[in-house]
Amino acid sequence: MTYSIVARDPATGRFGVAVQSHFLGVGPVVPWLEAGVGAIATQAQVNISFGPIGLELLRAGRTAEEVVAACLAGDGESAVRQLGVVDAQGNAWAHTGADCIPACGHLVRDGFTVQGNLLERDTCWPAMAAAYEAALAEEAPFVERLLRGLEAAEREGGDVRGKQSAAIMVVSGELQQAAWRGRLMDLRIEDHPDPVPELRRIVTMQLAYQLMDDEGDAAKAGASGDERYAQAMQLAPDAYELAFWWGLELAKRGDVAEARRELRVAFDADTRWRTTLDHLAGAGQQGMNPELAGKLSAEDD
Repeated sequence: MTYSIVARDPATGRFGVAVQSHFLGVGPVVPWLEAGVGAIATQAQVNISFGPIGLELLRAGRTAEEVVAACLAGDGESAVRQLGVVDAQGNAWAHTGADCIPACGHLVRDGFTVQGNLLERDTCWPAMAAAYEAALAEEAPFVERLLRGLEAAEREGGDVRGKQSAAIMVVSGELQQAAWRGRLMDLRIEDHPDPVPELRRIVTMQLAYQLMDDEGDAAKAGASGDERYAQAMQLAPDAYELAFWWGLELAKRGDVAEARRELRVAFDADTRWRTTLDHLAGAGQQGMNPELAGKLSAEDD
């Protein structure tokens, strides 16, 4: 009922899972990841417990192959299960039960595994693997490689029943004291007539927002705020919230003219951003006060 890719990025050690299914809300069911530990996709006649149990085993140092074996050993219905696992060393392993509904199967490659069941054609998962490897050879970003894997499966027909939901999750390659700190991306399309393109759309939006994170990859690489904002707006020109907050940042720097220009982008898109500015000024937040807000929201001369 589903196809997925589970991978570890060899450059950063990050883990990712991307999945699509004709199933309402595949995101909460199939992908299970933990920063610095590994990643799992549990699907077909899904046994959700393989997710938390598998992560516990990975946390204890078990390999991907050992995790798959241990999960299946305690399950009386392994013939209808499908499971893909990648461990902290990048070892990958997978299982497709003999009674999974065709087209079904998996491929295990260096650092990743692809798997699918109830698909239109048995070319789906090989196409996913080829697309991921081609993107890796191009040095495409990790998230881009995962998305291309999903898109390749769609080109081969995808889920035989059609399309409904999709999800992508990426976590850090480093162990974290607080699990939420290691979650770098967690996006879901729960019900949509064409979920993979919609997933790409919101991933692009997320990447634009991440560019403006002062603790994000671009900032750590030395890109200035101005450079990161320009890149973000190139990625997502309709991200009017970014224009609004960047306008406030410019205002705090004292560059009122440029601040007005950016704020105008947000105001023209939705007048509620002007109201938001008034509310911030009334509360004395984000460096705003009524006098400055008046200058920023004034109509052009």
